[in-house]
Amino acid sequence: MAMKIRLARGGSKKRPFYRIVAADSRMPRDGRFIEKLGTYNPLLPKDSEDRVKMDMDRVQYWLGEGAQPTDRISRMLEAAGVLPKKERNNPNKAKPGKKAEERAEEKAAKAAEAKEAAAAPVEEAPAEDAPAEDAAPEAAAEE
Repeated sequence: MAMKIRLARGGSKKRPFYRIVAADSRMPRDGRFIEKLGTYNPLLPKDSEDRVKMDMDRVQYWLGEGAQPTDRISRMLEAAGVLPKKERNNPNKAKPGKKAEERAEEKAAKAAEAKEAAAAPVEEAPAEDAPAEDAAPEAAAEE
């Protein structure tokens, strides 16, 4: 029988609350479990001691029986100092997604176009200035 120490979700919609349980890995997430080992309330601030409550003696017992903690539970146990910290490596974490890469390419293309436009000599027609100069003498003559 493969044992797991995992979270079983309770609470209402948009207000999660979890029980930390020892359960058979074949059972449903919120289904039958063997023993309740504690609670986890993610809505409380990170520094609150009521956020994660565990019966450490029972957790140690189940770990000794060969129960495997899930990733979230193992992180809680590492924070509590029960398990040694694992070296985790996620090399893709800092890479942008597909959409962000596409946006960056478009931005680079626009910047290149703008550089080309700035480099090309821009000729302005002096036609707009001429009528204003013509109108000024007429206004002076009427006075």
